[in-house]
Amino acid sequence: MAEFIAWVLVVVIAAYACGGGTDYGAGFWDLLAGGAERGKRPRWLIDHAMAPVWEANNVWLIFVFVIMWTGFPTMFQAVFEAMWLPLALAAVGLVLRGAGFALRKPTRRLARRRIYGAAFAVSSLVTPFFLGAVLGGIAAGRVEVGTTASADAWANPTSALTGLLAVAATAFLGAVYLCSDARRFDADDLVDYFRLRALLAFAAVVVLALIALPVTHDDARYVWDGLTGGLGLLLVVLAGVFGLATVFFLLRRSYRWTRYTSAASVALTVLAWGFAQRPYLLPTSLTVTDAAGASATLQWLVIVTAIAVVLVGPALVLLYRLDTLGELESLTDADTRAARAPGDDL
Repeated sequence: MAEFIAWVLVVVIAAYACGGGTDYGAGFWDLLAGGAERGKRPRWLIDHAMAPVWEANNVWLIFVFVIMWTGFPTMFQAVFEAMWLPLALAAVGLVLRGAGFALRKPTRRLARRRIYGAAFAVSSLVTPFFLGAVLGGIAAGRVEVGTTASADAWANPTSALTGLLAVAATAFLGAVYLCSDARRFDADDLVDYFRLRALLAFAAVVVLALIALPVTHDDARYVWDGLTGGLGLLLVVLAGVFGLATVFFLLRRSYRWTRYTSAASVALTVLAWGFAQRPYLLPTSLTVTDAAGASATLQWLVIVTAIAVVLVGPALVLLYRLDTLGELESLTDADTRAARAPGDDL
């Protein structure tokens, strides 16, 4: 049961990543959209594309924490003791990102929209970085039971690169998703706008991955060995194939499958990391078996997980499906032209 729950944890992390992390992957592009005039159309699209699903993805994040503290309390304690600062910064980012996004849309005054927009965009950059830094520190073996909080646990080469890769991957997914959203909202000029950014983000992912090769070889050797052999290597290769397939479709301006191929690339990368770490939750000090909670707790966790899959899973699938079909929110002519609203220039 412990190994089953551990794989559920990995799958849920993959699901969270495939949703673009904290904000549909769009916050990065909101930050780089430019000033009020130049960035108006991209930000209108981002607002409307995110509106139906922007909080749904956090269901997966909550699920991750629930599984950790009930199924693997020893791991939960070790991680939160050693990594409390980056996790706290990620949590602050989650709160500010939600508040900024929620308050920006109804606000008419330009000065206030800029403040709320900056809070949303910067927080959407900070949160995936620190969550990635935590995963990097775990992969590098810098977290053990009894490890005290220190900068070395998360401010190290593997953590920094994993954090940057998390930001680049969410930016890549966000740009790909926004390409499809621009098409269904008939914002033709924004299709090429986000298509270019998706290609640039993929290039950034590749560059960061190449830089990470020698770093992880020296700093996270156990995970490196798992990623360069056996099933871990196969999953990495498949992730690369799906990533290149996404680029191929983007170059051909064939967007039907890009949403799925890009998500598959990220999901397979997370699964490869899971295979590379086994049988450890904290390489190379804490195995899945040693970290597992009481048998009765695991039994109930399996039951609750099954119930959640039956009740919550179909609802989320339906939500994402209706959203991709454009059934949940449409843009008006004023929206697609990013028309001025009263008070915009105040």
